[in-house]
Amino acid sequence: MDEVKELVSDIRKGHIKPVYFLMGEEPYYIDKLSEFIEDNILSEEEKGFNQMVLYGRDVSVEDIIGNAKRFPMMAEHQVVIVKEAQDLSRTIDKLEAYVANPQPTTILVVNYKYKKIDKRKSLYKAIKKNGVVFESKKLYDNQVPDWIRRVLSGQSYSITPKAALMLAEFLGTDLSKINNELEKLKIVLPEGTEITPEHIEQNIGISKDYNNFELHKAIGDRDTKKAFKIIKYFGENPKDNPMVVTVSLLHSYFSKLLQLHGLNDKSSRNVASALKINPYFANEYIVAARNYPMKKVSAVIASLREFDVKSKGVGANSIPQSDLLKELMVRIMN
Repeated sequence: MDEVKELVSDIRKGHIKPVYFLMGEEPYYIDKLSEFIEDNILSEEEKGFNQMVLYGRDVSVEDIIGNAKRFPMMAEHQVVIVKEAQDLSRTIDKLEAYVANPQPTTILVVNYKYKKIDKRKSLYKAIKKNGVVFESKKLYDNQVPDWIRRVLSGQSYSITPKAALMLAEFLGTDLSKINNELEKLKIVLPEGTEITPEHIEQNIGISKDYNNFELHKAIGDRDTKKAFKIIKYFGENPKDNPMVVTVSLLHSYFSKLLQLHGLNDKSSRNVASALKINPYFANEYIVAARNYPMKKVSAVIASLREFDVKSKGVGANSIPQSDLLKELMVRIMN
């Protein structure tokens, strides 16, 4: 995110490169940077003759080079944007001939989503020398809540740790999908609002009481009644709460507990740092570790691996998800 801000700042200051190669597994920032260049380099009057959008499935690398070598008309620059350039992955190395000696009045933007070029090859080296290579990396699951918080803080909103975790667990690591939901919240909530689980439930439809976060807390507290109540809800709403996701998140949760047991310093601050969790949740993990000794945690992880296979239909085709969840919960809570 800091690299994105730096690139945007440089462009605003007029420090513009002739080539921007935007690549990587996370398309969100590729789209955002490309849109920023598309909207901000040329004036509306200049765009008609000097801005062109091409699509990788419709053109060849030679077509891109031919357009890039054109001169602008009544403007200092022309902008050539190539979207879905990953469709040209077999021939993209041919771009090196142009990148090694780019047209100084052309700004070429290549959107190369879900893939990246080999950093050992001459194309990469030529772009690094004469332009910008931006790699958009996929966030890890534990990084998403903090990303949500930082995005909202830059837009005059804040969010509680639980609400951020609810969004992350429900929407995964797809930043474009998360951003769409945040935009919906911003429409209905005034600036300065602290977004809470109640806001999430009312406007996005994620239950504040029946979710994986609440399940983990109930299990950690050994609150059997609450844990089975949540599991019953999951079984009745399998589309919104797929078992494979529940098992995966429980595996991550108990893996963190196992890691906690191995720490010499079990203070809240050190637990948050070592487990890479929000300090707000550290005490909940400490309580759970007291309720689940290391031997029990290891046994639970073994059970979760077994039920992960079953949740995918191996050896349990005829068993309803609700029954599998109940059996898993008995294993964990006993």
